[in-house]
Amino acid sequence: MQRRHLAWLLATACIAGTAPAAGAAEYPARPIRMVVPSGPGTITDQTARVVAEGLTQTLGQSVVIENRPGANGIVASETVARAEPDGYTLLFTYAATHAINPWLIKSLSYDPVQDFTPIAMPSGGGGNVLLVNAEVPIRDLQGFIDYVKQSQEPPSYCSWGVGSGGHLTMAFLEAKADLELRHIPYKTATQCANDIAAGHVPFGFTDTVSPQGHIKAGKARPIAVSGPVRIDAVPNVPTMKEQGIPFEQASWLGIFGPKGLDPAIVARLNDSVNAIITSPEQRERFIAMNLRPGERTTPEEFADRLKTDIAAWGKIVDTAGLEPE
Repeated sequence: MQRRHLAWLLATACIAGTAPAAGAAEYPARPIRMVVPSGPGTITDQTARVVAEGLTQTLGQSVVIENRPGANGIVASETVARAEPDGYTLLFTYAATHAINPWLIKSLSYDPVQDFTPIAMPSGGGGNVLLVNAEVPIRDLQGFIDYVKQSQEPPSYCSWGVGSGGHLTMAFLEAKADLELRHIPYKTATQCANDIAAGHVPFGFTDTVSPQGHIKAGKARPIAVSGPVRIDAVPNVPTMKEQGIPFEQASWLGIFGPKGLDPAIVARLNDSVNAIITSPEQRERFIAMNLRPGERTTPEEFADRLKTDIAAWGKIVDTAGLEPE
């Protein structure tokens, strides 16, 4: 009896162990939902759509973008953290949702490391732009500092939300240059860029894509780039470091699944994303859209980058003197 029972247990274990592999071999069998924590037209949304189109062709199933902006990515992140780990709900997000939110949100509803499975990093190493309205007499970072210090009341600036990369970069700049500003959080970087161009807000940090039309039309002017290097979208605009205030924390765009995602599914998605971003044709398309394609990255490398960035952004939060709310 004991031998028969042991044999049954071993057989059951073997069957259970092969089930995920069989499911992975059939993946994907239906459309995939890719949740994006920003609105249409933003750099995150546009990059996600390029990748989703490539994945649709590679995987043979539709990859559908679902925009869920708000709360600096918390709404979208929660959606994916609570989803079934079957590979049919993915998160295409920016660094702030996972590397910054833990430092600023006391009761964050997800753990950025424990509740997700890192899959791929389609874009990394870029920065954001400090954008000013064309009518504001600011041409460079020192001019910005002088303008703020000479203002009778703290000027307002916009970003794409409390705890966003734009918010933290400006808060860091405030602390380093001894400035006083008033933050107006928007839901998306596109809204921020639009209001700067319209003159409703004098300046703010935005992504590199949202303000391009305004820059070309002469309604807004980029004066500085955060991150370690200049960016292709505005190649003549120097970095903050070049202008005397080092800020080298780069942004990235990454794809996550819920925790417990089958390693075979992770590997297939990672291979597919890497093939898209390293394809010469797709890289030319990224550059033509002022997007920054990443380099081939393994899920393990992406996981390590996340942990490193969480620590780095924590130091920036501390320097800016921000407290969790």
